[in-house]
Amino acid sequence: MTEKIRDKHDIKAALQRKGMTLTRLAEINGLNPNTFRAVWSRTNRPAEAAIASFLEAPVEQLFPDRYPIQTTRILDSKYLDTKASQKTVRENRKAAA
Repeated sequence: MTEKIRDKHDIKAALQRKGMTLTRLAEINGLNPNTFRAVWSRTNRPAEAAIASFLEAPVEQLFPDRYPIQTTRILDSKYLDTKASQKTVRENRKAAA
């Protein structure tokens, strides 16, 4: 794909130029058309992948705010005080205040 796709309007225009609609693309891929229409406001990996595949563009280019996939960051257990319960920590804070 040589054209620059910047937002949902560009994606929809590229689909229209190829004679495709979101509903038809959903039917071809065996997915619910409502999930395709909601792809602009909610993350839906299968719908995003189907759109990217049809447009022959990387999904990261079409949805740059959602990729790369970021996971929740969990602190390493060495930073946690596993011996103290939450109740003990609260009581210690009250005593210190």
